[in-house]
Amino acid sequence: MNDEQKYTIQGLDEYIRQGEPQQRERSEAWKVAIGLQQVDRLQTSEYLLDTAKRHIEGDISIGEAKELIDSYYKSVSGRKEVENDRTEEADKVAARITELIEEKTFSFTPAQLISIHRRLFEGIYKLAGRIRDYNITKNEWVLGGKTVYYASADTISDTLAYDMGQEREFNYANLNIDEAIRHLTRFCANLWQVHAFCEGNTRTTAVFMIKYLRTLGFNVVNDVFAENSWYFRNALVRANYSDLTAGISETTLYLERFFRSMMLGEEHNLRNRIMHVDWGKVADEATPQSANNGAQSAKLSDELPPKCKNCTLEEVAVLRMMHENPSATQKEIATAIGKSERTVKTITVALQEKLIVKRVNGKRNGYWEFIK
Repeated sequence: MNDEQKYTIQGLDEYIRQGEPQQRERSEAWKVAIGLQQVDRLQTSEYLLDTAKRHIEGDISIGEAKELIDSYYKSVSGRKEVENDRTEEADKVAARITELIEEKTFSFTPAQLISIHRRLFEGIYKLAGRIRDYNITKNEWVLGGKTVYYASADTISDTLAYDMGQEREFNYANLNIDEAIRHLTRFCANLWQVHAFCEGNTRTTAVFMIKYLRTLGFNVVNDVFAENSWYFRNALVRANYSDLTAGISETTLYLERFFRSMMLGEEHNLRNRIMHVDWGKVADEATPQSANNGAQSAKLSDELPPKCKNCTLEEVAVLRMMHENPSATQKEIATAIGKSERTVKTITVALQEKLIVKRVNGKRNGYWEFIK
């Protein structure tokens, strides 16, 4: 991410630090939406940031924010102030991503993926919301100018249906968090490799995965996506590229680091250059590293005791809520992670039986405490 983009995103941090819960939620959504433009090296405008702040503060709705941005680019002044059409694309798509993130709706189907693409790029790309009907290649920086082999145009619909069908039937219930993340990253990498659309595939995949992970109980709208979207794209490339003659095999290692940072709050070294096929040895990069010279902040992964190594995705989602809000009730946890109160009760009982957490001072006025 370039310095200008970082400055734009950091301009929203005050709402996360000091704002009301709704302001924090809106600010986080905008940060992710703006940051995701970096997957195609796009830069948003100052006008977009000003409009985002008005929405965060509650002066306008997200629908009104979209309308203001559309009107801005129809005006003479708006056309003069931006550098090119790609700035217009970045602004419009950022607002649309924010709208999609705010919506609490989702269906795990190819139709949902297609709908996300159409809503993001309608009026921007001629073939928005339409499956590509020709084969493509792309020169990738991380591959030294080589390309991933994407799905053949005549197999896209069948491949999407198959991959999503397999994922829909997959049972995460008995998997520990490490196994679950490995499986999730492989699904994400496969979904991206299909490259169903002519343009905008990475941003579409990102929004789809954000909404899917929410159905699993994880709110992944955070700084990892906002500040490392270019890393996310390069990790997807490396997860789908092999050149055995050069000793290179496809790997989800880098994507797993991204997901673990995003879902568990671990601090991994998310640098793009270590993924480059010419970088060389990466073994010493595999361990989590602090981003602030060893001064670790309070992360969920720091709080989890060794006995939670075999926790399931749902259990970790509940633990994350307990970590963020120790006084949360079962009802509040259920609302936050999108599960029934009965399911959360079953999970909290199991976590207490495993001696991972305990409830201190009773149900009404108590709080959750991690057992060391």
